[in-house]
Amino acid sequence: MKKKWWKESVVYQIYPLSFKDSNGDGIGDLQGIISKLDYLKDLGIDVIWICPIYQSPNHDNGYDISDYRAIMKQFGTMEDFDELLAQAHERGLKIIMDLVINHTSDEHPWFIESRSSLDNPKRDYYIWRKGKDGGPPNNWESYFSGSVWEYDETTEEYYLHLYTKNQPDLNWENENVIRDVEEMVRWWLDKGVDGFRMDAIAHIVKAENLPDAPNPNNLPYVRAYSLFSNLEKVHTLLRDLNDKVLYQYDIMTVGETSGLGPEQALNYIGNERHELNMVFQFEHMLLDSATGGTGKWELTPWNLLDLKNIMSKWQTVLHEKGWNANYLCNHDQPRSVSRFGNDGKYRKESAKMLATFLLTLEGTPYIYQGEEIGMTNPQFQSIHEYRDIETLNYYQQAVESGTPIDTIMEAIWKKSRDNSRTPMQWDDSHAAGFTTGKPWIMVNSNYQEVNVQEALKDENSIYHYYRELIALRKKHEGLVYGEYKLLLPLDPDLYVYTRKFEEEEFLIILNFFDRTPVFKLPEELSSLSAELLLSNYHVEKDDLHEITFRAYEARIYKLKSRE
Repeated sequence: MKKKWWKESVVYQIYPLSFKDSNGDGIGDLQGIISKLDYLKDLGIDVIWICPIYQSPNHDNGYDISDYRAIMKQFGTMEDFDELLAQAHERGLKIIMDLVINHTSDEHPWFIESRSSLDNPKRDYYIWRKGKDGGPPNNWESYFSGSVWEYDETTEEYYLHLYTKNQPDLNWENENVIRDVEEMVRWWLDKGVDGFRMDAIAHIVKAENLPDAPNPNNLPYVRAYSLFSNLEKVHTLLRDLNDKVLYQYDIMTVGETSGLGPEQALNYIGNERHELNMVFQFEHMLLDSATGGTGKWELTPWNLLDLKNIMSKWQTVLHEKGWNANYLCNHDQPRSVSRFGNDGKYRKESAKMLATFLLTLEGTPYIYQGEEIGMTNPQFQSIHEYRDIETLNYYQQAVESGTPIDTIMEAIWKKSRDNSRTPMQWDDSHAAGFTTGKPWIMVNSNYQEVNVQEALKDENSIYHYYRELIALRKKHEGLVYGEYKLLLPLDPDLYVYTRKFEEEEFLIILNFFDRTPVFKLPEELSSLSAELLLSNYHVEKDDLHEITFRAYEARIYKLKSRE
């Protein structure tokens, strides 16, 4: 197995809008991040991934970029970014940027020119088509509902946008687009950034001639994933980007690639592919959605056997062929302790158990801001307290369709992207210490109990447990490179697996619920002795052969041959 710094790293994701405000305007900023670098260094992480901070009108939280080489004013200046980069590097921390190149803002100079006339030199920087039968060019549905097409009166044609109408998709069939993107990427790498998370990268190629999607139910618009997701030419474009730019720098790259399994993922990250280092998979994020992932807002209980099946598949298929990117939460997903744990009575225990899971899988772990203190979903009482465009669109459509408000709000409490976007809870002062002003979105009401200040004081806190886990991972290569093997695949409560690398072998036992199952050591491990390295409970007597596990209990053992 080839050793790489990005395989051995632990990544901390920052959503800058909500991390730390330095000037009292209620919006997180770069100086705020700088002020917390020592906190991140002490936690033990190696890499900071920062969500978009480029100049943007902010229709989709910075994912609509109007200038790739400027910083959004609410976050600071390019001088602030240069200071952040220098200060991070001084502490041995690396910075990776969000690279959003499927689309731009409709206020980007390229698009302003493109929409100005049919014969503008930048017309083909975007995807324009004439309407069909008095409507859009095809029946594809946008990720944020409605058509992917927006009619533009200036030239009487439609432009394509997979996301909001303010995010027109770039035309990757245009060599000038490719050249300009390559130049921009090189500009950031020459500045010293350490890599990129590539947003929506699987969508940069659309099916030739943009045909209608099959529509057996005669819907107004259809989710046409197969016509704009993971198409073959994406790989050609990524290899070209790597050959022309990326390979010249010692960086990490991770792609956002929904809708694929591990075998398809190897087309992006296989050792000989020369495209990306790793990709985010989404299968485990669909466990609590309607069958087939068709309805994010249609709630369904998730099942541990399904989680085992999905994660084990990714762990085993990618072993020695590619590399996993492991996460349980991010800026688009609910809080992990509210989703996969218990954010009430067993908040601390279940958050520690989930941390054990995240940090002991093969792959690079991604911690989302606040996960290390067990931040929870907020459950705002009014839709007016939410800011996420996807959530607001869902609410409006559900109300219009006659869905009861209680049902709508329950879905939002569980699945809204704003669940993870509330301000970071630093202390028990005004606005959780995030700002001296009025925060752009409400702070979770539990901030007086759940905050960094309290966590630092409590030696048994979730934060200190994360520190121990990260230190343990750094100490043992087996927890980084070890081969994963699932045990007890049909146990409905316990998730049990080993990690083995050279002479090191570890046993991880996780109780995912508040029940008290009995663990019995599998026969195949009975000849080994075991040393308990870490648990989220105090363990007095340890007989590994038969243990009654407590609610959300987690244990990591080091296995050895008996003398």
